[in-house]
Amino acid sequence: MCGVVCFWRYGAGPGTVDPDEVLVTRDAMTRRGPDGAGTWTSDDRRVALAHRRLAIIGLGQQGHQPMACTPCHGPGRPAVISYNGEIYNYLQLRDELLERGHRFASGSDTEVLLHLFEDDGIAMVRRLRGMFAFALWDDASQELHLARDPLGIKPLYVADDGATLRVASQARALLSCASVDSTTDEAALAGLLVFGSVPEPHTAWRGIRALPAGSTLSIRPGGLRRLEQQQPLQALLRHDEHADAWHQDSAIADSFADTVRAHMVSDVEVGVFLSAGIDSTSILGLASEDSRTLRAMTLGFQEFAGTADDEVPVAKEVAGFYGAHHHAQRVTQRDFVSWLPSMLSDMDQPSIDGLNTWMIARVASSQGLKVALSGIGGDEFLGGYPSFLTVPSLVNRAAPLASIPGLGRALRLSSYPLLRWRMPKLAGALEYADTFAHGWLLRRAVLLPWELAGVLGRERAEHALAELSISQLLADALGPEPAGGLYSVAALEAGMYLRNQLLRDADWAGMAHSLEIRVPLADIRVVQAVASSLTARWVPPAGKQALARTPRPPLPLSVTGRRKTGFSVPMGQWATTLSDFGAWRKVPLLAHERCSWGRRWAYTLADTFGML
Repeated sequence: MCGVVCFWRYGAGPGTVDPDEVLVTRDAMTRRGPDGAGTWTSDDRRVALAHRRLAIIGLGQQGHQPMACTPCHGPGRPAVISYNGEIYNYLQLRDELLERGHRFASGSDTEVLLHLFEDDGIAMVRRLRGMFAFALWDDASQELHLARDPLGIKPLYVADDGATLRVASQARALLSCASVDSTTDEAALAGLLVFGSVPEPHTAWRGIRALPAGSTLSIRPGGLRRLEQQQPLQALLRHDEHADAWHQDSAIADSFADTVRAHMVSDVEVGVFLSAGIDSTSILGLASEDSRTLRAMTLGFQEFAGTADDEVPVAKEVAGFYGAHHHAQRVTQRDFVSWLPSMLSDMDQPSIDGLNTWMIARVASSQGLKVALSGIGGDEFLGGYPSFLTVPSLVNRAAPLASIPGLGRALRLSSYPLLRWRMPKLAGALEYADTFAHGWLLRRAVLLPWELAGVLGRERAEHALAELSISQLLADALGPEPAGGLYSVAALEAGMYLRNQLLRDADWAGMAHSLEIRVPLADIRVVQAVASSLTARWVPPAGKQALARTPRPPLPLSVTGRRKTGFSVPMGQWATTLSDFGAWRKVPLLAHERCSWGRRWAYTLADTFGML
């Protein structure tokens, strides 16, 4: 895992990129790549690529970046790349390219990308299986290409002042450039308070935007640009109603085993984040089938010890069941308080989640690991959340009443003053039962849109919500042809919560400890295999049960029969220690004794990031 930097002075007239600015941006991401650093500058000094490297595949100088490659077929100027990620099918692609006459100087996946670009252009991203974000300069065409993987596992941020384009793997790294507009993005503030994270393409800062997941951005001299969605998530999720049921089940099981094998490819040791849930325990079981002795890490909390939320005992049992070395660390309130300043400074964009991932990544790094597998993605694609049952139930049952114009809003306006301290979401149940998107929002929202006026003031809340356009975000997540039912819930969970929160948090939290976090269940092969089962035929939690049956031997009953608890942090119990983070106390809605800590934490993060 690495840090990507690209600067291009594309505007007309004289001028070059500032080499000091390039280095400062690159080295702001040193922990993303402590194993090496490099820069490349064009002859006219108007283009610069830089890189920080965490060596995983192709150790030594053979994987050094930025990497340049001259064409293998005919004369031409080189293409140069700064790349972050892992391509799990790079060996197959390399074999194909060798058959076409390409010559390789290394065994790295980075070089495969350059040779593939020579043959297929930027459309090559459609052939990639993995997590990736890169900046590729084609010196022959004088064109810059930016790309991200379809699920949005790896980030890429862009700041454009109209003359110079600046690109980096972390949004905060771009803040080191004086010309980048660092004022608060009002849409991001609304997104943080409603969703608990900032939805792309927004960032906390007005002058920085995220390259949308699954897209490529190609820019020519003068700034002419072409943004294309190469692999929309909705297309991956679109199911085939005519697929044979037996073949589906077989393909799903095969995809689970295949994705874990692919994600184990590494030139360094790979560990496993192990909870007591089906996702991570199944990954451990499948990873152990190659007879390799694995290391598994589990996070426990002193407040949960001896309760049903304590994952340590079951995780320890499963580690023994599959012959893994197990390391469990119990986190205390004192640990949390001492780590919190570091967690907040490492957080690239505000998110109410991610602290747990930072803590378990710290454990993995302390064990000397550079790569760890995580179960992120299983709930979104295998129907693991309650939303897969509650959202369709709400919409299907309340649809007749919800379709009556004005009834839901009137009920919300009249009942909210009575319910806002105890059950604020109940006030909007009928109003938000009209569509799957609204039903999902009602379930997922931290603060409901109509509550923002009580937090930000009416004028600012209305402006921020208009800038955010929640309806458009949800429509984009669903895609042009929403199929309803489980498909809609999966598209929303994956396109909103997984992409904007869980995967982004895994990136910054892992990189804070120079740890690459791989997510086998957030793999396009898995998504394509399970997509055809996102119908009424496959009612949750059948997807999780299929996953649990895949390892040999299958998961023990202590896991499959356990109540789902989730990978949570006892923030409620620790809240009293956060006296320094009390901005929420001045807001009556948040200061009320019945207000949840999640709402207070979202506001606290907005204050910490200077957004208020």
